[in-house]
Amino acid sequence: MINLKTLEVWFVTGSQHLYGEETLQQVADHSQQIAAGLNAASDIPVSVVFKPTVKSTDEIYTLIQQANVAENCIGLITWMHTFSPAKMWIRGLSILKKPVLHLHTQFNSQIPWSSIDMDFMNLNQSAHGDREFGFIMSRLRLRRKVVVGHWQEAEVAREIGVWTRAAAGWHDWQGAKFARFGDNMRFVAVTEGDKVEAELQFGFSVNTYGIGDLVAVINSLDPAVVDRQITEYLDIYDVAAGLQKGGEQHQSLIEAAKIEVGLRNFLQDGGFKGFSDTFEDLHGMVQLPGIGVQRLMAEGYGFAGEGDWKTAALVRAMKVMGSGLPGGNAFMEDYTYHFDAQNSLVLGSHMLEVDPILASGKPKVEVHPLGIGGKADPVRLVFNVSGGAALNASIVDMGNRFRMIVNEVEGVEPVNDLPKLPVARVLWKPYPDMKTGCAAWIQAGGAHHTCYSQNLTDEHLHAFAEMAGIEYLLIGKETKLREFQKEIAWNDAYYKISK
Repeated sequence: MINLKTLEVWFVTGSQHLYGEETLQQVADHSQQIAAGLNAASDIPVSVVFKPTVKSTDEIYTLIQQANVAENCIGLITWMHTFSPAKMWIRGLSILKKPVLHLHTQFNSQIPWSSIDMDFMNLNQSAHGDREFGFIMSRLRLRRKVVVGHWQEAEVAREIGVWTRAAAGWHDWQGAKFARFGDNMRFVAVTEGDKVEAELQFGFSVNTYGIGDLVAVINSLDPAVVDRQITEYLDIYDVAAGLQKGGEQHQSLIEAAKIEVGLRNFLQDGGFKGFSDTFEDLHGMVQLPGIGVQRLMAEGYGFAGEGDWKTAALVRAMKVMGSGLPGGNAFMEDYTYHFDAQNSLVLGSHMLEVDPILASGKPKVEVHPLGIGGKADPVRLVFNVSGGAALNASIVDMGNRFRMIVNEVEGVEPVNDLPKLPVARVLWKPYPDMKTGCAAWIQAGGAHHTCYSQNLTDEHLHAFAEMAGIEYLLIGKETKLREFQKEIAWNDAYYKISK
């Protein structure tokens, strides 16, 4: 998984030449202290890099040009220590390609009542300097995050940290490649989408690769490499006796290991960050990919089944955003319901591909009939998922725009054994309640495929959607269905007008 500390946000302070060199040196000193303080904050997972104060149109334009092409720069934090006439910013902001956060702060936390004079006032002008800067960004219709508060406050660092995680996910999408092995599951609507528009809007590409190309890689593997993969299974997991060497199903484990190694080699050689497949397009493979897909997701690859490239890309982005936080982000599907007036639940799972990063205990390696796909019985990891705050996120193509829908949920510890269900599974309660949550999701056109997150929040995903310039709908604890329906209608009108 990506090390977020290798990524940078540039701390950029605006001023002007009006105040003289002594004042500008104080501006620079204060800015360096703020950048260093934010860089040291535990809630901010990326590196905060101080940049020299910009004081003219040319300095601003040059710095933003540099930020646009800097490989590890994922965004800018901007602050106006003094008054920085905003017409100086027009040329630079007009070419900005990276996310921007406007930090409305000041170096001192309090007014020095007994000593404040005009020198102090001329230096510490953020209260109105940031308003001038805010106007020009609004005038340019720039999407940005605004954080208000003293830079040493824990809440300020937390808000900046959330934004940087979203920026890291957005940065990871730029130039990313996702592979589809086969096409979309036949006749399914919600997993389809405009891949050309997605590349224009999101920055990643999606292309289809023949199953024969993957099978050729699988069939060319050195048996010793496959043996090492099987040894890793035995070391990490509780492997069913029949799958172990000498067992009647050991050949199934060999085939599963070959698929995993072949998939990994294909993805690594092609520089892919995620992939999808579908059980209808796997000609030449002995069994459906199960344990291999699960483990590749745990390594950080995005994945979704049935050709669902949008969810595969979202899973990857959310894995990057959540890197280093407790819990995981994983491909999920609302599979079946437990309608109970006192305790309604959703059972989430997928045929084979639930990410073991969610596992609450040691996963078991088992093989069972699947009843779909027409292949040999596939090997998979079986486990339960622990409870706790979580959410499900989905991106759908609405024809004239992409829409992200997020439902906050509460994961629930399993209350009953599922001895005959041979898949990994998670239970949750949708907010605000089962009836409203499900109705709102369906009203919004949310997909049956999602990314289930144990460590991201509405705040992360809203920031990400803002960077992507897409519609965002939240179904949470305060959602009222009629108001939610009005929001959908208003959004429809807005996007028709804005396009």
